[in-house]
Amino acid sequence: MSGGGPLVRPTVASRPAIWGWLLFDWACQPFFTLVTTFVFAPYFAAALAPDPVTGQSLWGYATAAAGFALAILSPVLGSVADATGPKKPWIASCGLVLFAASFALWYAAPGQPYAIAVALLGFAFATIAVEVAAVFNNAMIPHLVPPERYGRLSGTGWAIGYLGGLVSLVIVLGFLAADAATGKTVLGFTPPFGLDPAQREGDRITGPFSALWFLVFVLPLFLFTPDIARSKLRLGAAVRQGLTQVRGTFVDARRHEGVVRFLIANMVYQDALVALFAFGGIYGAGVFGWQATELGLFGILLTITGTAGALIGGRLDDRFGAKPVILGAILVLALVCAGVLSLGREHIFFVIPTAPAGEGLYASAPEKIFLALGLVIGAVAGPLQASSRSMLARLVPAREAGRYFGLLALSGKVTSFLAPLAVAVATAAFQTQGAGPAVLILFLLAGFVLLSGVKKV
Repeated sequence: MSGGGPLVRPTVASRPAIWGWLLFDWACQPFFTLVTTFVFAPYFAAALAPDPVTGQSLWGYATAAAGFALAILSPVLGSVADATGPKKPWIASCGLVLFAASFALWYAAPGQPYAIAVALLGFAFATIAVEVAAVFNNAMIPHLVPPERYGRLSGTGWAIGYLGGLVSLVIVLGFLAADAATGKTVLGFTPPFGLDPAQREGDRITGPFSALWFLVFVLPLFLFTPDIARSKLRLGAAVRQGLTQVRGTFVDARRHEGVVRFLIANMVYQDALVALFAFGGIYGAGVFGWQATELGLFGILLTITGTAGALIGGRLDDRFGAKPVILGAILVLALVCAGVLSLGREHIFFVIPTAPAGEGLYASAPEKIFLALGLVIGAVAGPLQASSRSMLARLVPAREAGRYFGLLALSGKVTSFLAPLAVAVATAAFQTQGAGPAVLILFLLAGFVLLSGVKKV
């Protein structure tokens, strides 16, 4: 690695090429919004698992298993993709796995044999596929715009992704997912296609819906965005060279203290972020008894603040650098977790009692505060992730972006099972969902300290 940045200053790609790349985030986000966080995960905890505490623990173990697999696959596949050149074939392969695994979630019906296993396996395999696909998509950044526009491109991608999540959430909650008691959706409609609220088919449809959404909206990337030229190596030779490069990447990275420290910091704070999103909806459902309406509106509002945060964060990144944006986001998330920890169904700030909840949405004071804290999470999570990938794009040569983004994914996933696992173990041990945010505060503060020592980028 030489010069700390791309070896060749790329020209700006065409507008259709840029939009094709940006729509990858739009294509992927419904899986994270609908399945991982706001609809399927709470359904799993409330309707499939024996109780919310057990549901949070099982979901944590599945998230941990997916993270462990990603830790192994990401750097290897990133290096192999660098050796072969093009990234789109790898994205297509991951897309097929994502499609099949997401579609399988439909069959995780209440009372059915193996429903819990189907849900957890489908979720884990889909998570692995979408995250590996993102490695290859991220590696295209240095080939689309010059370094001074990395932050804006990355931030815009995250913002468009959040917007895709918002649109998909409105569609599902407004028209597909109905309350079992009333048979109506949030907007008062009877679900189409004969979707049965009693069988929670509106919640389960999020799997096939996310799969079809990805299939449709990833097409512009394949049609309009130029790929990296194919190398002369055959696939077998490229695989052998890619595997060799994995070791070389670790050796090379160790010569650059800033890269290593950044990757370690990323490992720690991304762990916390993965767990935070994995358990956000489950926490609201378990502690406050939120149903589809409360969770859906919560997700819509959080996505709106996330879209605005990603757009603003990308511009702050280009102006002030990625490091200040990331540090600020980590600190805010730690404070938010402390705030969540202080809330209970009938108290705020640990000891201050509140009046019983009245009628209406978010009727109690703890619910209102939890909602506000969730909106803050949305506002800073996008900039945190967008600036992480733009920071690495500035640190490494463009021609080696695949293997270093694989290493970034490794640093984000090699211990990504630890935070969910720690949350799962702590929840099971203390028999309280409040153990979750307490664990995440420690992860976030450790990431803050580690990143503070990285030279400004």
